[in-house]
Order: sequence, then C-alpha cells, then structure tokens
Amino acid sequence: MERANNGGLDGIMHKSKEKEGYAIGWLELVLRFLAFLLTLIAAILLGIDKQTKIVPIKISTDLPAFNVPVTAKSSYVSAFVYFVVANSIACAFAALSLALAFMRKGGGKGIIRLIIIVVDLMMIALLFSGIGATGAVGLIGFKGNSHLMWNKVCNVYGKFCHQVMGSLALSLFGAIAFVLLVSLSVSKLYNRA
Repeated sequence: MERANNGGLDGIMHKSKEKEGYAIGWLELVLRFLAFLLTLIAAILLGIDKQTKIVPIKISTDLPAFNVPVTAKSSYVSAFVYFVVANSIACAFAALSLALAFMRKGGGKGIIRLIIIVVDLMMIALLFSGIGATGAVGLIGFKGNSHLMWNKVCNVYGKFCHQVMGSLALSLFGAIAFVLLVSLSVSKLYNRA
C-alpha cells in the first residue's frame, strides 16, 4: 500500500541506488586493478635497475687514471630495497583485495569492509614511507651533498636514475589509487549509516 501512496517513487529511488552501487563497485575494481598494476611495475622497475659504467679513478697525479667498471644496482641501497619490498607487499594486497572485490561485487559484510579499509590505510602509509625514503636517497644521488662531500651520481648513471624516478612516479600513482579507494570506501560506509 505504501508504494501506491508515494506513486512508486520508492522503487525508482531503489533502482538508482542499485545503479550507484554498481558504478561504485566497478570504480573500486578499476582502482584496485590500477593500484595492483602500478605497484607491480614500480617494484619490478626498481628491482631490476642496474647500470655499469667505466669510471676513471686517479690514485695520484704521477700515475695515469685507471678505468674501473663500477656498477650501480638497486640492491646496494637499503632505501631502494625497502621501496621494492613495500611495493611488492602493496601489490600482493591489491591482488588479494581485487579478488575479494570480485567475489563480493561491492557488497559484503561490514567487518570485512572495515578490515580492507584499515589495510588500505596501512598500504598508503607503507607506500608513502617507501616513496619518501627512495626520494631522499634519489635526491642525494641527483644533487649530491657538498657539506658531506657526497658527489652526485646521476650524471654518471643516467639510465639508473631515470628508472628510479620512473618507479617513484608509478608508486606515487599507486599510493594515490589507494587513497581514492579509502575515500570511496569511507563514503560508501558513510552513506549506509
């Protein structure tokens, strides 16, 4: 009887909420896939980053310079290793949460959704800490530090530094995808309350 009294508006509103939930569900899937893909590529790009250059080393002014092959590798810097591990963890969680999102298709129980939101927040913190650590070391490599007599190395290892910058950018976009996921999930929870 109530449906007849309000002219069927209740049914129309219900359909629009279903379409909104469907759109939010697909948006969540797209964002989770982007987070997965971006963090995966960032981890791989920095994980395989390696460049060898022949560097002249002069021991004394009386002797000629020795040409020595010197390799820059991501595993030589602990901040880069942390970055690769952080992106790998975020990538694994994004894959797991993507599978869960496909199974529940936007619905699901409140406790599972809450756990996913909390772990999404943890991934944001993890990714931004890795980005900060790698960015700091990368900046020293790019500019050097004259106070500590650390020379810049990006003028010698250009390809290596460009891969570091590329993986930083990809990881940043992956972290932004996680931020958007948290915002979307919180707004979904807020609308339900």
